[in-house]
Amino acid sequence: MHVKFCGFTQLDDIKAAVKLNADAIGLVFYPPSPRAVTIEQGQILSAAVPAFISVVALVVNMPEDELIELADNIPFDIIQFHGDETPEQCRQLASSVNKRWIKALRVNAEQDTLDSVKMQIDNFATAGASSILLDAYHQHKYGGTGARFDWSLIPSDSSLPIILAGGLDADNVAATIELPIYAVDVSGGIEVDKGKKDSAKMRAFMKAVKRDRWQNETLSEPSNINS
Repeated sequence: MHVKFCGFTQLDDIKAAVKLNADAIGLVFYPPSPRAVTIEQGQILSAAVPAFISVVALVVNMPEDELIELADNIPFDIIQFHGDETPEQCRQLASSVNKRWIKALRVNAEQDTLDSVKMQIDNFATAGASSILLDAYHQHKYGGTGARFDWSLIPSDSSLPIILAGGLDADNVAATIELPIYAVDVSGGIEVDKGKKDSAKMRAFMKAVKRDRWQNETLSEPSNINS
């Protein structure tokens, strides 16, 4: 199970996430978001992320010229389209900056079904997405609400690897181990305030997800036995 921590605004928080071996670091380039960062801030934050940890640029309905400017100034690895972008728009935008991309689907539990979710995933797979992110729907907000995603709407036969978001924290993320997903994405569940992370919450989250990696922490050193 892979882990993406998203919505960083503080350099020390980035450093803490790196020490915890997060697989991906998300930066929000959407000004209305309380977790948004500028290009100048993004340059400083992304510079603290070492090789083999992905920097994900979250954008919402960003025009092509702004995306090109962003890519020219921030060495991000993956675009996360989190707005109303169509499959073809995602493909064209990502192609303009030669980046891999993922699409966030804001799934409405009152309207969507397993079949409709699967159909949307198939459409983005055909357009070239690397993965799909499933998040809870909010009428006026593009993610980051803390609302829990309805896990019953996760297809078991998805044409793309699934990243699960929406209301995750250290208390409930362990239960996702049995779900047909590739990764988890968390923002509010590891914060003390929007954009400000809590190192203890980040550590607890990682411990809950990657139990195998952490299980030897409390084991004592083997004793020497004289024969």
